[in-house]
Amino acid sequence: MARVVFSREELMAEHAYAKPQVEAGYRLHGGFDAKGVYISPRTLHRWPAVEAWQAQLTSRGFPVIDASTRLLKREAYPNIDQQKMLLGNGLGETLWNALTITGIIEARGRALCDATAPDFQAIVEEDVSGMSIGHLNKGLLYAHGLDEGGNKAGGQGGHDDMWFAVRDALFGKDAYPIPDVPASIARPEIGRLMPQIDKIYEDWILLLMNVLMIEVRAESFFSFCTNLMRSPDVFRDRREAANHAAELVERIRTDEAIHVAYLQSFVSEMRSVTIKCLNGDRIKGSQMIDPIWEGMIHWHAVTQADFSREQGRAAIVARLKKHSSGGALVAKFDALEQKAAA
Repeated sequence: MARVVFSREELMAEHAYAKPQVEAGYRLHGGFDAKGVYISPRTLHRWPAVEAWQAQLTSRGFPVIDASTRLLKREAYPNIDQQKMLLGNGLGETLWNALTITGIIEARGRALCDATAPDFQAIVEEDVSGMSIGHLNKGLLYAHGLDEGGNKAGGQGGHDDMWFAVRDALFGKDAYPIPDVPASIARPEIGRLMPQIDKIYEDWILLLMNVLMIEVRAESFFSFCTNLMRSPDVFRDRREAANHAAELVERIRTDEAIHVAYLQSFVSEMRSVTIKCLNGDRIKGSQMIDPIWEGMIHWHAVTQADFSREQGRAAIVARLKKHSSGGALVAKFDALEQKAAA
């Protein structure tokens, strides 16, 4: 059987890179092997650990939950054709804003480096030392935080700087003003959802579920970006830069896969264990987790997606109407959405 207990040092360990990752003046994490293949940071043992935890879970008869874009119910907004129309009319601000906001939000992810999860063993009947549940404070959270926000003290950027490098390759660093950034992209609190356990555990379960769904939504954005950036009918005067920007997005996508996998493991493991309730009862984890997870999926896949579309359309229409042919452009823009839906 594969080993399932790892030290913090192992989960933080790096590969021996043949070449570091440097882009657009940013010294970034990760690196390349001797053949030029990109390797994500701190994955020398992190990937084997997650794979072992998931294999152990399935050997116990529990599935690993779906954490793919199949969970999403809405298409990207604006869609590819709409974004091409905006770019073709010199209106790149929508995409520039999206890339900038993504980088700024990624930087916030570094807060995971300073976070300490509660000891879940206190509410779980089974031994969690050989699960992802038991490794949150043994490097999983810290490595995730460094991936997102970088190790600035060590002169190394993370996904924040990688998204800025993508943006700069396409438009230049100061093409537009810095946009307003949402205070949070997680589901807001709606009262106690797991009264069977102390709130500190509920808060952490909800946090990690939120982060997992944000990562699922990010996968959809990766596909959108790479397809758009590789389209020959946009960024025609910057084709080489646009293709390279798509490659940078692919590297971020490679990095994020480990985040999806360990969070997917955590939620799946919580479903599989026996929860010790405040009143002394014991319940199946799935009894508590499943309805909460379904609600989290719906909020991110439907509620938040619809709200974001509404806000996004208002901002885009305002920009289009400043154009000399504003009314016609708005009609064309909306028609492209209807065409995609049809």
